[in-house]
Amino acid sequence: MKSIFVTGTDTDIGKTCISAGIALALKKSGINVGVMKPFMCGISQKTGFSHDDVTTLTNAANVNDPRELVNPFFFPISASPYTAANSLGVKINIKQVLDSYEKLSEIHDVMLVEGIGGIMTPILRDFSVIDLIKNLHTNTLIITSSKIGTVNHTVMTCKLCKNLGIPVKGLIINNFQSEGYPIPQLERDLNDLTDLPILCSLPHVNNFNLDDFSQMISDRIELLSLFT
Repeated sequence: MKSIFVTGTDTDIGKTCISAGIALALKKSGINVGVMKPFMCGISQKTGFSHDDVTTLTNAANVNDPRELVNPFFFPISASPYTAANSLGVKINIKQVLDSYEKLSEIHDVMLVEGIGGIMTPILRDFSVIDLIKNLHTNTLIITSSKIGTVNHTVMTCKLCKNLGIPVKGLIINNFQSEGYPIPQLERDLNDLTDLPILCSLPHVNNFNLDDFSQMISDRIELLSLFT
């Protein structure tokens, strides 16, 4: 099964927008892509309960898969899955996540899985996002930003992936804040410090449009190479 796990150096780094952009580009290319966000935490200010990220992903991929497969665990508080589950008295079952992934894999040619937070975001006491990546046996795409401090977060993320044998296809710099490091300088330094390719840098956009964003990604990256 060809699959990619989209993780980040931090929370609110743009994983969902980039994942949706990739999913939409693959769908437009005629590829049967499935999407999954195993864990999601947060509160919608409008409703108090939100599956917004999941809806964004499934709409982009144009799939109607059961929500309990796409998003096995949702917690309506802003916290890590570990903290949220403990606070709400919910038991997280990793096998349920793996089984959901396998079921989706059976009906799609490629799978795109979006993580939560960074790779050390805890899910269980001794099980973090990076352990989930290892269990799913997926390639990995790391999303980072251009803000000051990103070099530290990115290098730590890449080193841990290397030490634990996680295959990383490369980095995407999401310049959503339009502040921080000059992009050419950051690309140079991250490539040198991590020995990983900078697949692309995405510029800051004032009026986000998923179609345009997706086209921007597909113009910069050979997307099928992420799954090889």
